[in-house]
Amino acid sequence: MAAKASGSSPDQRRKYDAAFKAEALRLASESRSTQAAALQLGISPKLLYRWQQDQVVAEVGSADVARDPEVRALRAANKRLAQELDILKKALAIFAQPTP
Repeated sequence: MAAKASGSSPDQRRKYDAAFKAEALRLASESRSTQAAALQLGISPKLLYRWQQDQVVAEVGSADVARDPEVRALRAANKRLAQELDILKKALAIFAQPTP
């Protein structure tokens, strides 16, 4: 997760490679708080929110659809259900083990 500095001057913008952005988005999606993930990575929370919005727009194909409240609610419900399914799979693996 390396960030590239675009010069030695502190007033110039820092540029981040695609691997850093992907890892930051993964960490933010797994974290409870996007702000906490941003602070952990040493970047601005606004930057991480913008990367998340750009990712949603890229997936959906339209900024209008990405901002639609119904789509956002459905995405949140889908994420919650995927987490619940993951927990149930792990619980099933634990309870399926033979007892000694």
